[in-house]
Amino acid sequence: MTDKSNASTEKIPHTQSGTATANGHAARSPFDAPTGQLPVLSANGTPLARTEDELGLDPEVPTVGEIGSPAMTTSYSFASIPPAPTPPAETVRMRRSRPEYRRGTTDFGLFALRLLVGLSFLYHGLQKLTGWFDGPGMDGIRRAMEHGGWKHVDIAASLLSGAEVGGGALIVLGLATPLAAGAVVATVTDAWLWKQSMAHGLEYKQVEIESLLAAAAAVLIFTGPGRLSFDRGRGWATRPSWGSFVCLLLGLAAALGSWFYLHGGNPFH
Repeated sequence: MTDKSNASTEKIPHTQSGTATANGHAARSPFDAPTGQLPVLSANGTPLARTEDELGLDPEVPTVGEIGSPAMTTSYSFASIPPAPTPPAETVRMRRSRPEYRRGTTDFGLFALRLLVGLSFLYHGLQKLTGWFDGPGMDGIRRAMEHGGWKHVDIAASLLSGAEVGGGALIVLGLATPLAAGAVVATVTDAWLWKQSMAHGLEYKQVEIESLLAAAAAVLIFTGPGRLSFDRGRGWATRPSWGSFVCLLLGLAAALGSWFYLHGGNPFH
């Protein structure tokens, strides 16, 4: 056996900044000096954060009792969920407009009204234009209008029969409905004035049918033909606007203009 080496071990000095190693340098991590401790490094004299608490990585989550407290309602903590952003105005408008498309039986009701008004005018127009359905034909309607005080009976009879046939057919199909309904409003208004001129004073019974047909045609102008029509892709089919007033006024203006030009009599004499 040999004696142990008498070589004396040197005492490792400690420095102010950390644990010294065998070569005299300060230890920068536990691996430099396994028996030492991690030194506290500082920057400009301020200790650096090393733990999760010091780094702020472990936020305080409110408990169930703290949720809803005044402190939570007035301010948000680090871990709270911010409120959802306000949706764009376009999205809100689309959501509000969806119930407008739930029309129920409205479109079917407008289809039935179109059939009633359109077929009525188509029936009377074909009586005048072709003589069908025991009608007077063009010769008969000319004689009747001439006897009723109309001027230029050829023009008047052609305009009357053409507007009734064309307007009635378009109303049944639901095609160009505001213009078609305006045309039949013009013809039935002239018919109303003609019948009224043959009576003494205002007699509603004399013009009752014409009044109902004119009102029904005006209703179609303001409501549109509905979706059961060829106009279903148009805006006036389900969402008529100020253009409805224009079509109605044009129909009334055409009726008054043709009355004063082609007849000229006072309907309330």
